[in-house]
Amino acid sequence: MVKDLTRRRLYHNSIMETFPHQLIYNGSSNHVSPIHSPTQTPSPTTSPTPTSPSLGFSGNHNHMAGPSIYAANIPLFFQSKLRPKLQESQQLNHTFPAHSLLSQNQGPPSQALNSPANMSVSQPPLSLSSSSSNQLNNTVSSPHWQQQVNYAQLCRQSAAPHHHARQAAAAARNNSLGSSAIAITDPNNPNKPPVNGVSPKKEVNGDKKDPHPSQQWLTIDLGGMGLKNISKELFGYKFLNTLYINHNNLTYISPEVSKLRNLTLLDISGNKLTSIPSEMGMLTSLRDLLLFDNALMTLPAELGTLYQLETLGLEGNPLNEPIKTILQNKGTNAVITYLRDGCPVPLAPADRDWILLENEQTSTGPDTFTLLCYNVLCEKYATTQLYGYTPSWALSWDYRKDNILQEVLSYNSDIICLQEVDISQYEDYFKEELHKSDYDSVYWPKSRAKTMGDWERKSVDGCATFFKASRFTMVDKVLIEFNQVALQRSDIKKTEDMFNRVITKDNIAVVTLLENKDNQSRMIVVNCHIHWDPTYADVKLVQVAMLMDELDKLAQKWCTIPSQTQSGNNYIGPQKISTIICGDFNSTPDSGVYEFLSRGSIRQDHNDFGDHIYGAYTSDGLTHKLSLKSAYSSIEELPFTNFTPSFTGVIDYIWYSTNTLTVTGLLGGIDKEYLKKIVGFPNAHFPSDHVVILAEFRLKPPAPIQPPPQFGISSHSHHRRVHGHLSTKK
Repeated sequence: MVKDLTRRRLYHNSIMETFPHQLIYNGSSNHVSPIHSPTQTPSPTTSPTPTSPSLGFSGNHNHMAGPSIYAANIPLFFQSKLRPKLQESQQLNHTFPAHSLLSQNQGPPSQALNSPANMSVSQPPLSLSSSSSNQLNNTVSSPHWQQQVNYAQLCRQSAAPHHHARQAAAAARNNSLGSSAIAITDPNNPNKPPVNGVSPKKEVNGDKKDPHPSQQWLTIDLGGMGLKNISKELFGYKFLNTLYINHNNLTYISPEVSKLRNLTLLDISGNKLTSIPSEMGMLTSLRDLLLFDNALMTLPAELGTLYQLETLGLEGNPLNEPIKTILQNKGTNAVITYLRDGCPVPLAPADRDWILLENEQTSTGPDTFTLLCYNVLCEKYATTQLYGYTPSWALSWDYRKDNILQEVLSYNSDIICLQEVDISQYEDYFKEELHKSDYDSVYWPKSRAKTMGDWERKSVDGCATFFKASRFTMVDKVLIEFNQVALQRSDIKKTEDMFNRVITKDNIAVVTLLENKDNQSRMIVVNCHIHWDPTYADVKLVQVAMLMDELDKLAQKWCTIPSQTQSGNNYIGPQKISTIICGDFNSTPDSGVYEFLSRGSIRQDHNDFGDHIYGAYTSDGLTHKLSLKSAYSSIEELPFTNFTPSFTGVIDYIWYSTNTLTVTGLLGGIDKEYLKKIVGFPNAHFPSDHVVILAEFRLKPPAPIQPPPQFGISSHSHHRRVHGHLSTKK
């Protein structure tokens, strides 16, 4: 027994030496485990006993307080949507009895903390600060401002160290059916709690560990500790969605806070801030940004990108006009709109590099041409609900259409393939403007336009292909409507998935057959827009499969059409015609669509099919006859072709037939330094959420016709016979 008590004391002392500043609340309501802070590494020799002491709940708190971290599945009563529950919970008067690991008397070295009389969740009413009272006396009593005042009062009641963590723990204990004691488990035990909040999956039957372990805690509470500085290591916890650093003595917030892109709640109330970094505008997931009771007089305009913000807590700050009046009368959304639309335009990025591929030389001969692909973002899709981070003036079609046209024309591409061009935009703007620069064009809207009246159909978007009239002649053009093709397939037209998932989507592809006026070579150009929804990966795969099937039929037909000139090329097979397939595929490089196009086949049980049934596609798999390659695959694709706060990745491609074409150059990516301060497109410099992709191609010379094999006398043996004959004559 004496040894056991001695071990407990040694264990307690080692815990406080190793973890003086942090406490982690795990998902279980009955367990609290110490864990190292971002700036400290726990001693590997620290081994608590398997039997941990129960936490006492009486007496004074005599040890250091530290940051509390707790799991996302513990109730959190300080979320904006749960404020009424917080007020109710304050009436429960849950007490927090004493334990050495839950001390409040001391903080970090040289920082004394106030010790509250008791640890009751219920706090006595707090009066507003003098600055707040002065503001209230001169304020119009609006619902927006009343919400500010009420929220500020709740925040002021959270000044005790780890107030939110303690509330979460109290609620978990109250709801628990088991013991209310919080045990500290042995880290050497196989069932030990997560390390640093991360619980990697166990190996099963020799399986490799999951490289992306599951995250067990998402919240850190550093509130009420009297902190004067925050370690930058904290901002390395990019998975956090809630951070409390309220009621400290902070006068500065590091710009590195912008790394915490997953934050939905950030509470910096009750500090001594006179400014906040403009980089905080990168936290576009924020729903609650609480800055009550600081010394802020103004806000950086970059906060205007916080388009999802529901509560901007500013009561208790000496705010300047007009932010103060806007907040009082119109609320958070109006302040964000004001900041967003008044934000200065950042410096333009450096021009995109032109990448010359190794062993290839750019030429301007008849065998070389360029192709540009661009999703321009249709006017009806460019709403403040989807793109609330974009200034309204930069989101307007009048501004964007001019920028789109200027950007497209600046590259002087021989062929231009645009997606999301609605009928009115094509007929009234792009067709006429590009015709002035020597472009002829082909356009079709999506299938739904057939069912609409003349006025409604003008807003239906589609695909437009432009080509230099001085270089190409259009031989033929075809519209591929995927829902119509599906209805014509006998093996899948009667399946439930085809009716419910494929036929309801009206995506299209515009196919043109062009002939080069200089060398009479022909080329098939496909401009397509595949379904967007990531939950319909099967539909995307089926649409691309139908596209390749239809394209094979067209190539067989077109290779028999004689050339319009005597010197033109006559193709002996469909695979001999140069083919380019480009557009917005809404599929990343790890998708089934990418695998199918690049490899030429895909298994019938591919994950993207799921458990859906599509006739031969899901019984036999997919195949196509072309040797295709992504133009950007030689540089392992661009970092992205679509850039928004919610998604950044590659979904636009230019595929080409490798047996007839070679890539000689590519348009590079966006300036990386510029992107560090941008939350997403569109903006003042980029008029769409997609970026232009552009490739230069050179037509491969046709393979020379091999002469028939010669089975006569070899030249070497003939030489020997002639030489011998001459020798005899001598």
